[in-house]
Amino acid sequence: MGEWDVLGRLLDKVQSHSTVVGKVWLTVLFVFRILVLRTAADKVWGDEQSDFVCNTQQPGCENVCYDDAFPISHVRFWVLQIIAVATPKLLYLGHVLHVIHIEKKLKERMMSHAALDDHASLFFRRAFQVPKYTKSSGRISIRGRLLRSYVLHLMAMLLLEALFLVGQYLLYGLTLDTRHVCTRFPCPHKVDCFLSRPTEKSVIIWFMTLSAVVSLVLSLVELFYLCVKAVKECMARRQDYTVTPVTPAPSERSAFRRRDEMIQNCVNLELELQGRKLGANGTVGGEGANKGPGENNMGEVHI
Repeated sequence: MGEWDVLGRLLDKVQSHSTVVGKVWLTVLFVFRILVLRTAADKVWGDEQSDFVCNTQQPGCENVCYDDAFPISHVRFWVLQIIAVATPKLLYLGHVLHVIHIEKKLKERMMSHAALDDHASLFFRRAFQVPKYTKSSGRISIRGRLLRSYVLHLMAMLLLEALFLVGQYLLYGLTLDTRHVCTRFPCPHKVDCFLSRPTEKSVIIWFMTLSAVVSLVLSLVELFYLCVKAVKECMARRQDYTVTPVTPAPSERSAFRRRDEMIQNCVNLELELQGRKLGANGTVGGEGANKGPGENNMGEVHI
């Protein structure tokens, strides 16, 4: 089953961009669901239809009764469940890769402008937004758009997990009986059909159901953890706004003044460079020659 290896590699990339609870959820998915499905469930359900025996010789009755007992195989149902639950994780991974690509391009653009001289690089770097999702270690900070995307994919996982649990209970229940009574056409009368290894199959059904419930609880815990974290950060920002005075301190006013003077110097430097370029192109000997010695081609602009 090489398809599980591909899914495992994709989900392993998601693990580096998840919370601690999300990493535990992925461990439960790999060890207690995919591994058990590959090693035990396939072998236990290998003789599911061949050893389904009914006490009748009516042609077609046995096949109809098997379809009545198992509308879909347990193994195929669990495969669909795992793929459906893992799909929101893969969509979240695509969003993360998109954010990383955008910020990588932004960093390259900032590095190219940093190669200029100090004054010009300061002027140009103010036009670009500093990356806010990628940390210096290369990991992703889950906040802003990524936080909303993470919460949405958790809610989708919760909904899908709950739907599959309810569907499994409605289709099969939680255990398998030794005998299945069938009365469907073309069976001539009430027919008794007998399942192979029903106790062993019931144990695996209980194990897979318990693993799905644990995954559901972990998703709820992770959603609660993110909500508490977001509320704490919001209250911390509100407390900072309350403590910070409306009128800035003298040291802050001097810092603002120095920043404005720096921006003013950068703008004046740009204007002076443009004036020199115009003078080098011969414009100074034209109309600029008729002006007095105290007049300039371009005056200082104040912001």
